[in-house]
Amino acid sequence: MKFKPHRQHPLWLAYMLHRVSGLGLALFLPAHFYVLSMAVTQPQSLDHFLSFAANPLVKVAEFGLVFLLAIHFFGGLRLLALEFLPWSARQKSLAAASVAGAFLISGTFLLRAV
Repeated sequence: MKFKPHRQHPLWLAYMLHRVSGLGLALFLPAHFYVLSMAVTQPQSLDHFLSFAANPLVKVAEFGLVFLLAIHFFGGLRLLALEFLPWSARQKSLAAASVAGAFLISGTFLLRAV
């Protein structure tokens, strides 16, 4: 499969990660608000859900969620830098550092949750 030239640029991956992480977070929010509403309306159901959340697979999913949040945060910072700072050749390294920072943050969360 031949990619278009702009899709071969390393920052295109940063662009896609930012969009996909935003979509993932948008899909997660309704479920999050539902669980929060259970704390007020159905405390017994919340207790059942919290016991389910102790499952190791849920912890891995939470790692993914925190990773998406961190990717989206750092991607947003990258976009702000593009808007307000002059263009530089270091942006590829900064994008890689953003992914590394997101992995560090979500990995720390996973280690504390397990």
